[in-house]
Amino acid sequence: MSMDVGGSKGGIKSDINVTPLVDVMLVLLIIMMIVAPLLQKGADVKLPLAANTADKPETQDQTVVAVDKQDRYFVNGLPVPKEQLRQKVEEILENKQERIILIKADTDARYAAVMDLMDEMRAMGIEDMGLITDPKARGLLQGGGN
Repeated sequence: MSMDVGGSKGGIKSDINVTPLVDVMLVLLIIMMIVAPLLQKGADVKLPLAANTADKPETQDQTVVAVDKQDRYFVNGLPVPKEQLRQKVEEILENKQERIILIKADTDARYAAVMDLMDEMRAMGIEDMGLITDPKARGLLQGGGN
């Protein structure tokens, strides 16, 4: 059994060269790996740390309202003026079965700004709200932070 590597017999080589295809696919994969986290960035907030956290996977169906340290509001990562916040959230929740809001508040955000947001949501009839936090490291919880 021998393999025909070139055109030594004078025939046309009909094998598919997949090397360029693999090169292009690897480049596309790398681009997607770099761009995907940037698309999910949302509002730039430093989340508070909490010991009692539960992991909940982020899905497209969730409605996330964020407050940054300059008291700017973001709905699903898009900036929204405070005056239009209620209208924007109503538009998003219009076709959803569950009226649940997840709140991302910066650690340096004013307490009053977060309470204003929660009051606005309650005025809209939304009672189910969750606060998004970052989990504390296990070593710090048990006193072994060194």
